[in-house]
Amino acid sequence: MVTVRRSALAQPCDGKLFPEPGEVLSYGSDLRQRRDLRSPRPLGELRSCARGIQRRRGFLSALSGQRCSMTQSVIVQVGQCGNQIGCCFWDLALREHAAVNQAVLIDMEEGVVNEILQGPLRDVFDSKQLITDISGSGNNWAVGHKVFGSRYQEEILEKLRKSAEHCDCLQCFFVIHSMGGGTGSGLGTYLLKVLEDEFPEVYRFVTSVYPSGEDDVITSPYNSILAMKELNEHADCVLPIDNQSLFDIISKIDLVVNSGKLGTTIKPKSLVTSSAGTFKKWQEKPFDAMNNIVANLLLSLTSSARFEGSLNMDLNEISMNLVPFPQLHYLVSSLTPLYTLADVNVPPRRLDQMFSDAFSKDHQLIRADPKHSLYLACALMVRGNVQISDLRRNIERLKPSLQFVSWNQEGWKTSLCSVPPVGHSHSLLALANNTCVKPTFVELRERFLRLYKKKAHLHHYLQIEGMEESCFTEAESSLSALIREYNQLDATKSMPVEDLPRLSVAV
Repeated sequence: MVTVRRSALAQPCDGKLFPEPGEVLSYGSDLRQRRDLRSPRPLGELRSCARGIQRRRGFLSALSGQRCSMTQSVIVQVGQCGNQIGCCFWDLALREHAAVNQAVLIDMEEGVVNEILQGPLRDVFDSKQLITDISGSGNNWAVGHKVFGSRYQEEILEKLRKSAEHCDCLQCFFVIHSMGGGTGSGLGTYLLKVLEDEFPEVYRFVTSVYPSGEDDVITSPYNSILAMKELNEHADCVLPIDNQSLFDIISKIDLVVNSGKLGTTIKPKSLVTSSAGTFKKWQEKPFDAMNNIVANLLLSLTSSARFEGSLNMDLNEISMNLVPFPQLHYLVSSLTPLYTLADVNVPPRRLDQMFSDAFSKDHQLIRADPKHSLYLACALMVRGNVQISDLRRNIERLKPSLQFVSWNQEGWKTSLCSVPPVGHSHSLLALANNTCVKPTFVELRERFLRLYKKKAHLHHYLQIEGMEESCFTEAESSLSALIREYNQLDATKSMPVEDLPRLSVAV
């Protein structure tokens, strides 16, 4: 769990997003100095810098009086997937911003957390703020939710309260987890109810990584559908991420590398940075590159809370403007640019092309085509040297190709953050409340029914105390009701849009 603060001392960074192989980035030994990300630093100095950041927590907290609009978000990392993405996010955040963190890492196995604590970021995380177990959840939602949820509730609550106490203006909890495993799906969704009870006024945003059809966890449909019921009831906004979509994006980049299209000079054996700043060939370990994409999504989502901008957006405005009905809170995300390779030498996309890319199916983080589905609302979060006039021009250009519900034809929300991501001149994150998310839920329901009709592997769940077969039927009913709501919206696509009269003001 990481607290991200907006600091008056934040400066844009000049360095590369991805260093050369063997190069270690400096996070700055003094927060009052601009960080030089181009100079290689020894690993020992990197760890010393991280310790320096921890020692200066109180220094940055004292700045709250200078900026009363300062807001904080707490990132809750649950399970193997959640911790790997969260660590990757923190690694990237430190490269562009000297943020203050209060961190709690939660996993019912020790492997990933131990790996983080032995990596370059080990001094960023407080070793006293860890919650781990040895046995793991065995890819069983019931174990994570029913067993570990009640067992660790008080300990987790204590650490959540401690992190919240360090926030001057706590605005949002981010929960990062996977839907297919046991800890992420079970304990991750258990935490949502705990957060709702303990912090009812704080928004709950969830980044959920959905398993692909070729997932190696055979019980992932059970885990996912049980977790979906909890997301429907206790989350304010959910950003669904599809593992298959991420893998397809990485594969397309590989095709560009090997074909030499677009005038690229990408090295065929380019490396990607892992969440801990080490390097792996992504052809051998694609999850590093996939985690990087999700981490950059979170980086863009929190940019308005960390940097100045002419049109900044608070996170509560996302829920307020993009979620017209309580259960329809699933937001389809797209990100551009998507390059996560080192040594990429691709000419930057024109600004107008960047906006077009954000609405193409190739840039969606789930398998979806929003341009052929119905929009309820859409948010555009832009970083870099972009003017409000650029936003207006591109929205007007794209509107004819996008279909919005008849009662919300002007359902746009925009933000401008003046500081671009490191290594880019500008970037765009689009969040769409769109019916194109429905096929993901339909496919999940079909995969669940194939197992459930045979009662396959059901006994592993029913042997857990408090788990009954009705839990499965209720979860399926909840998901079916959600699908019906999207079907009802899709049925209105052919309805004519009323041309409502507008008030004319005489000048």
